[in-house]
Amino acid sequence: MEKFAPFNLSPQELIDYTPDWTGERFADGRPKVADGIIERMKQVTITQAWGVLRGDGYHHQYADGFICTHPGGVLVGRALTAMYMPRRPEMRRVMEEKGSRLGCIGDQISWPIDMLTPGDVYVADVFGKIEQGPIIGDNLATSIWSKSGNGVVHDAAVRDIDGIEELPGFVSFVRGLHPTYASPTIMLLGVNCPTRIGQVTVMPGDVVLGRKDGVIFVPPHLAEKVVKTSELIRLRDDFGKQRLREGVYTSGEIDRRWEDHIEADFSRWLEDHMDELSVPRQAIQELLKERTW
Repeated sequence: MEKFAPFNLSPQELIDYTPDWTGERFADGRPKVADGIIERMKQVTITQAWGVLRGDGYHHQYADGFICTHPGGVLVGRALTAMYMPRRPEMRRVMEEKGSRLGCIGDQISWPIDMLTPGDVYVADVFGKIEQGPIIGDNLATSIWSKSGNGVVHDAAVRDIDGIEELPGFVSFVRGLHPTYASPTIMLLGVNCPTRIGQVTVMPGDVVLGRKDGVIFVPPHLAEKVVKTSELIRLRDDFGKQRLREGVYTSGEIDRRWEDHIEADFSRWLEDHMDELSVPRQAIQELLKERTW
């Protein structure tokens, strides 16, 4: 199958390089973490996700040093990746000829955007470029938003920040702001390929979680574990604070490994308050059934 860029992974290659994911996939081969897990991920903190990933041997999934275009917002979605490198004329010419044959429209910076689907997060490595780094301004941001419903993680500057800020919910993490544009100086080397953001190797289909303390990239096969662990932590924290306010237990009892009678009280509390808690009822029922704590 002809590729417009050297490092586009085929669907089969994506399957080969994400072997721990056994669930549904997109036609392009990317793992498709369930919408329900994506929605629940919005409540997960960076610290909670980091703890789970580190415990499973993933020590390099967090990147920081970004500017958030919508401070206080949360970005969650499935990664569609792109890798850019400094322009080399003959390589770019070959790619543009191939892109034309394959029906790609416009400049190369538009090609990954045309591939976005609802729930995607466009993750682009432009090697941290600030001056002549922006591949995204308010027009392309509007296109990204209309296709994905999400913002971006962009390892370079963006331009037209006033227009970008006007897009509601376009929570994005970028390296800077600059009025120049990148297209004459770069070329698109790959889409849906391993991509470096900071010190993270991002794979297509990773679940992107961006909050004010940075961005973490969750391997798809660990997304449900991250969500469930976060929900359990949140529920135990709510229970502990309530019992402290009520004077049922002392701080010394709560701030250590709980004894069996407190664990039993926690289980009863979950059963009695299912419809009042911030965690979905079905998720609480699963926790009670599994009782992994």
